[in-house]
Amino acid sequence: MKRATRCVAIKASSALLLAGFASGTLFVASAAAATGDGARRAAAAPCTSSQVAATSAQPTGSAQVRITVTNKSAKPCVLKGFPTVALAGQGSPDKNKPLRVIRVGTSGPVQLAAGGRASAQLTFTPVLGEADGYCASGADPFVAPSMVVGVAGGRQQLAPDDGSEFALCGSTVRATAFRG
Repeated sequence: MKRATRCVAIKASSALLLAGFASGTLFVASAAAATGDGARRAAAAPCTSSQVAATSAQPTGSAQVRITVTNKSAKPCVLKGFPTVALAGQGSPDKNKPLRVIRVGTSGPVQLAAGGRASAQLTFTPVLGEADGYCASGADPFVAPSMVVGVAGGRQQLAPDDGSEFALCGSTVRATAFRG
């Protein structure tokens, strides 16, 4: 066999080998998709207000509360962002106190499996003193038995887990993003 013919034969064999390898790779990828292996890697849809429920408002200090939300649906979802917060107005909407949320840290997606939980930390400007208390600014403290937390496009009402009340000075709250 001449040298030129041999080179063409080797190149043709190499091309066929590469084509076979590529088609085998495509076959494996197609088989993985058909068996659902690729579906496990697909991102879950964003959480909706009908999927998550605020399940806990645990005081973690004199002016701090950890709020927890739970994915109550059978499907996983992705929770993003920071909560919104308002103190509930003791049965009267005109007594609600929406709070300006100061975001602390960065926000990233939190994958919530069915039954999975995520939490955010809230820090209020504390009420000073005992009993009636006072604000360092001279303003009157605001006290409420519950708060309304905005999460996944909906609002959820929470009372402190320990039966106390929420008390703060001012109209701001520091909040971390939800974390799993």
